[in-house]
Amino acid sequence: MYHKHFQTRKTSQGQVIPGREKDMVPNKAGGFGFQVDDWTRLHRFLVLGAEGGTYYASEQNLTIENAQAVLRCIQKNGPVVVEHVRQISSSGRAPKNDPALFVLAMCAGMGDPATKREALKALPDVARIGTHLFTFLEYVQAFRGWGRALRNAIAEWYNSKDPEKLAYQVVKYQQRGGWSNRDALRLAHPTPASETHNAIYRWVTQKERTAEVPQIINGFIEAQTAEHEEEVAAAIREYDLPREAVPTWALKSKKVWEALLDKGMPMTALIRNLGNMTKMDVLKPMSDYTKLVVEELKNEEKILRSRVHPLTILQALTTYSSGRGFRGSGAWTPITAITDALDSAFYTAFGNVEPTNKRLVFGIDVSASMGWDTIGGSCMTAAQAAGALALVTANVESQYQMMAFSHVFKPLNISPRMRLDSAMKVVQDRNFGRTDCALPMMWALNKKVEADAFVVITDNETWFGQIHPYQALNEYRRKSGIPAKLAVVAMTASDVSIADPNDAGMLDLVGWDTATPNVLSDFIRE
Repeated sequence: MYHKHFQTRKTSQGQVIPGREKDMVPNKAGGFGFQVDDWTRLHRFLVLGAEGGTYYASEQNLTIENAQAVLRCIQKNGPVVVEHVRQISSSGRAPKNDPALFVLAMCAGMGDPATKREALKALPDVARIGTHLFTFLEYVQAFRGWGRALRNAIAEWYNSKDPEKLAYQVVKYQQRGGWSNRDALRLAHPTPASETHNAIYRWVTQKERTAEVPQIINGFIEAQTAEHEEEVAAAIREYDLPREAVPTWALKSKKVWEALLDKGMPMTALIRNLGNMTKMDVLKPMSDYTKLVVEELKNEEKILRSRVHPLTILQALTTYSSGRGFRGSGAWTPITAITDALDSAFYTAFGNVEPTNKRLVFGIDVSASMGWDTIGGSCMTAAQAAGALALVTANVESQYQMMAFSHVFKPLNISPRMRLDSAMKVVQDRNFGRTDCALPMMWALNKKVEADAFVVITDNETWFGQIHPYQALNEYRRKSGIPAKLAVVAMTASDVSIADPNDAGMLDLVGWDTATPNVLSDFIRE
């Protein structure tokens, strides 16, 4: 009976598959998985970050491990790393831009001359707004000093902007993390590109206002010095001021929020302030302002153009439908029309996903670690977010079975007809147990379920089963006669995967990259 202890077709997940010793590494849960390469790790970090750490790794350790992988990529081909950062960031594929700014700062400080040059050239594409620039400045100081190239890049960031747009930037994005426009300009010493640029710089650094400053700066000063809410509302309407230009005391005014809506709020700001506006009765059932907000949230062109990330919408939906802010910022009664519009906006933010018309089994990992990990710095667990992500594909598919698993495999009673917040609650209520990522394939084999592809959404920390997921898929293929595929969607920026990189029928994807649903569809269909 020696084969029960040593074979290639069935191996405990706590052991390496015989013959695959060079490909497999221990995961942080005590099991073994396939080592992902540094470029996959780079992609995972750019999209998922390391904020909050995971169930098995602290934020510090996870950041260090990912940064070391990033550094190896920079040493291999720094300009390619820069281009990868540019693509992920500028297309809005990640929930947060901070990981991209961090990697760009590493390239600008630790790369060879060509990499440093490309990194600073890419700065306007990655640091698109003032807060991005301030975050980059904080990061880059950890890797280099203020040489001429960095000063020139910062100067060009300001000088290359149209004066009116630059004035909007310095009014809207004033400071972050101890940095301000005044700090950046004083360190960069830009030679003004025009008289208007010069006027803006003098106002920022010396508070000297001349006739050449754009009108929005005058409006900002009027709003900041106003004593009554009517004056602030009038300044918003006259100068098209953003919310950040409004004094803190005035943000408690219904008239001020109505003025902000009348002038048109940016999509992200609108989504993040729905609870506040409902609490203050700016938004009420069947009111004109509610109708305006719903129309904005259902405007496909505006959603896509704004590059608002689906996870941002999902977090807003979770918060708004709960009727209470996560930081104790008061309560409100959710308006159904707005909740439904947020649900619709979530799917819109992914773009058009083409159906595969294949038979799919979704396995959503709801083990203990998935109930602890959070995604992209949000308030949602990886398990909750996994359920919502699965619905993106399920909404366009006609043949699928959705299941939850840990050390057992159970049906998930959710369907695309459910609203996202309801579906996420179903997943949250199923959180339990240890991790066995082979279960989706073994369940289909034992139940004689015919599946063209398995989609497993997990943190890859599998350890409990008596057969590796890779072996389980091959067992299913062999006994069913179906050349089934396996797509593994990673929900944390770890260094392992259950997908065999040498098997063309397996694919490792990054959860919450907005490109993932379409890539998944292409992989299964082809």
